[in-house]
Amino acid sequence: MHIIIGGTGHVGSATARALLRRGEPVTVVTRNAGHAADLRNAGAKVAVADVRDVPALRAILRTGTTALLLNPPAAPFTDTDAVERANAAAIVDAVTGSGLRKAVAVSTFGARPGEPCGDLTVLFEFEEKLRAQAIPVAVNRGAYYMSNWAEMLDTVRHRGKLPSFFPADAAIPMVAPSDLGEAAAGRLMEPADQADIRYIEGPRRYTPRDVADAFAHALGRPVDVEVIPRHAWEQTFRQLGFSAEAARSYACMTGTVLDEQDRWPDTPVRGPTTLEDFIHGVLDRRQGN
Repeated sequence: MHIIIGGTGHVGSATARALLRRGEPVTVVTRNAGHAADLRNAGAKVAVADVRDVPALRAILRTGTTALLLNPPAAPFTDTDAVERANAAAIVDAVTGSGLRKAVAVSTFGARPGEPCGDLTVLFEFEEKLRAQAIPVAVNRGAYYMSNWAEMLDTVRHRGKLPSFFPADAAIPMVAPSDLGEAAAGRLMEPADQADIRYIEGPRRYTPRDVADAFAHALGRPVDVEVIPRHAWEQTFRQLGFSAEAARSYACMTGTVLDEQDRWPDTPVRGPTTLEDFIHGVLDRRQGN
């Protein structure tokens, strides 16, 4: 049995569906069973637990042989670093004594030690604490999620502009959640001793202008890139409802994407989903096609 923590999120649900397509048994862990109705209908079992409830989470993990360990993102109006560190600590505690044969941890490009910088440091600490456990833990570091752009569909549709914290022609690694799910499913099914760190990216690197062009093609209207200058990043996050702490963290992560391109891997695992196909898929789902 494969246990998927965060099983109703973008990557967790994609992993669950990839495993189900392979005929594998899956249990998705969620705080709200209603959010997992589609996965239940697809053949998954559903377990309800909060990741902070260590005894309940450990009991669920003991029913499986492998697990996808995904640290749920904190609500942006909170101190996201503090909340996510507490979530990660609870997940690590639950893994202790769980009897799992293998786990796969979901992490991110740029994960690193050092001064707090949102997911980059939170997930690095998560990786390190998990890899110190007795069970083998493989790590998948994903590129910038294409789904982050999907949240701007309504703005793009109504204004014809794509807001971007990145310069219009900055090519950055991006990946579709479905490709992350396929990669995670494959790793859960690999032998336990295959527990290295892998980087997962899409077919090529894309710019915000490429994103705007993909929206333009899907919507049948021109779309321009509206670049938010660096000095306005924190203020913009605050205007979007982020706490002061979260705004600083997200600004740090955004700057790292631009400033540390020399740390991007040369030979990532490349998923097949193009940005254009992803954007068209988002529009089709919103329109009920």
